[in-house]
Amino acid sequence: MEAAHPPKREVFDVAGRTNTDNKGIVRPVQVYERTPFGLYMSRAADHPRFDHLESWLLPDLGLRASIFHFVGGHRSDQRLYLDVGRFSGPDEHGRWHAVDWYLDLVDVPGRPLELLDVDELLDAHRVGHLDLADATAAVEIATTTLTGVAALGHDVDRWFVEQGCPLRWRDA
Repeated sequence: MEAAHPPKREVFDVAGRTNTDNKGIVRPVQVYERTPFGLYMSRAADHPRFDHLESWLLPDLGLRASIFHFVGGHRSDQRLYLDVGRFSGPDEHGRWHAVDWYLDLVDVPGRPLELLDVDELLDAHRVGHLDLADATAAVEIATTTLTGVAALGHDVDRWFVEQGCPLRWRDA
């Protein structure tokens, strides 16, 4: 078993047009768009499986919704990847912040959302990386999302619209 890791943290510097990941790597961002319900980011990716990343930070829902644009030979059937956590912004410098609370939901069209990494959440809480309030909030966010999407026939986009978050993507 791998040792539990602290929550992953990212910074989204809208004015500087950068995204700093949890390892401190700073990447340029092509598009930031602020809306009443969140922050959209679109940037190139230097990953072997995907070459572009789009994400929405949705503070009121406790979610980050992402589309990974996979390269040939690595095409996944997933559409959206939802991170559960604390997402906030802008701060006094115009930056947004993400704290990943381990739980993830994967959207494959035509199927129920898949919940991932419950073991990571429990391990992180056990070793003190996540307090009880944040661990409980993570479970509540995941449960609300799972049940809400299921009640709409597993239509994640419709659920986001009903939550007041009509997400738009570059290929739509």
